[in-house]
Amino acid sequence: MAGIVLSGSCSSRLLLRDREAGSNGASLPQYNGLRAVDTMHLPSSRTPKLSCSGPKCRTIRAMASPTVSAPKRETDPKKRIVITGMGLVSVFGSDIDNFYNKLLEGESGITQIDKFDATNYSVRFAGQIRDFSSKGYIDGKNDRRLDDCWRYCLVAGRRALDEANLGSEALEKLDKTRIGVLVGTGMGGLTAFSNGVEALIQKGYKKITPFFIPYSITNMGSALLAIDTGLMGPNYSISTACATANYCFYAAANHIRRGEADIMVAGGTEAAVMPTGIGGFIACRALSQRNDEPKRASRPWDKDRDGFVMGEGCGVLVIESLDHAMQRRANIIAEYLGGAVTCDAHHMTDPRSDGLGVSSCISKSLEDAGVSPEEVNYVNAHATSTLAGDLAEVNAIKKVFKNTSEIKMNGTKSMIGHGLGAAGGLEAIATVKAITTGWLHPTINQDNLEPEVTIDTVPNVKKQHEVNVAISNSFGFGGHNSVVVFAPFKP
Repeated sequence: MAGIVLSGSCSSRLLLRDREAGSNGASLPQYNGLRAVDTMHLPSSRTPKLSCSGPKCRTIRAMASPTVSAPKRETDPKKRIVITGMGLVSVFGSDIDNFYNKLLEGESGITQIDKFDATNYSVRFAGQIRDFSSKGYIDGKNDRRLDDCWRYCLVAGRRALDEANLGSEALEKLDKTRIGVLVGTGMGGLTAFSNGVEALIQKGYKKITPFFIPYSITNMGSALLAIDTGLMGPNYSISTACATANYCFYAAANHIRRGEADIMVAGGTEAAVMPTGIGGFIACRALSQRNDEPKRASRPWDKDRDGFVMGEGCGVLVIESLDHAMQRRANIIAEYLGGAVTCDAHHMTDPRSDGLGVSSCISKSLEDAGVSPEEVNYVNAHATSTLAGDLAEVNAIKKVFKNTSEIKMNGTKSMIGHGLGAAGGLEAIATVKAITTGWLHPTINQDNLEPEVTIDTVPNVKKQHEVNVAISNSFGFGGHNSVVVFAPFKP
């Protein structure tokens, strides 16, 4: 493994500095105080060891374990994981077919912000959800109280259960203690939190609403969905920034594989298009400032990208064991083969210089799925449109997949923005729709592709493509990496 590869975090700060120095974003940044990690090429027939002399010497084992046999997919129907329902709330509405058709058309959902007065903000656009309705899912009183983060979660979760034929009557016939909920969020109830702090500062603690804490904390999406449906299985949330939803899929699937649940409702939700959310990411210098043409602002892998575009929404999958799905004669949409999570263990926002976190996460996900790299022919990339992250992800992909000629890769965020904790959920649905329809949505705004990007990014126009195995990548602040693997269901 030659050269330095970066992991795909949301941050663009370091490479922005490189561009100011004249690199034009085409080369990878140099990091002050860091040295490239040399990778030794070691024989794969045994576990390599490095030895030295001296009383304090100890054996050091290489971090990467060799592949000793061909991968084998899971065959036990109690451990095979299938997808039986999907639900979302997006900038294109809550109907999944409409959502994917808009993506296939290459339509941008990025618009000027009008949820609040953003006139004086240096960034005034986002993938803002409009005309959202929770009618039929949340009663009026609770709807007025809830943070949008939880409203999106309840609607997407209930729609996913409905698609899985797990409405109220069907659930009454099942053991609800074996049905869990794992919907995470990167930021939590940010509006509820901001309003509570504002009330404290302006009017004193007695004016803080009693819903301040419950509607701010990150576990409340899973809790409210369980309360609403009576699901009593494993229930918690995971918060790993932009990697959240994939972490939830991975953890949820493992509950089923361990026999702790038959069904899990999993995904991610986020509602950060509000003053604190936009202002905070402006302060991070992570957002595009293309205010004069917002629909062209999110442009993964394009030389003229200048940061990501904020999005929001929720994406939820109903996953269950194949055995359970067959027993209740569920409609099986696709199969979850496996996943992995790793950490760069390096910096809050800056990626590792050796790229080990991302490439090892991809490799581990394939190992968990029982899939060889040669079987993968579609990547739904993290592709945030940041200067550092986009090239870093491509280089990590190249490290794992030595021959990328048959792989197609696209960036959903080019049209809907970056949904933070919800991103992986929405992109998982896009990945599954690619599998079931045989069509890949384009990566729009591909006008001036970086020369390092030699993989087909499906530029600007959709492409027909029979997906064999797909991976969906998500990476986040803190160095969190997550990859999940999907495929067509084959009995």
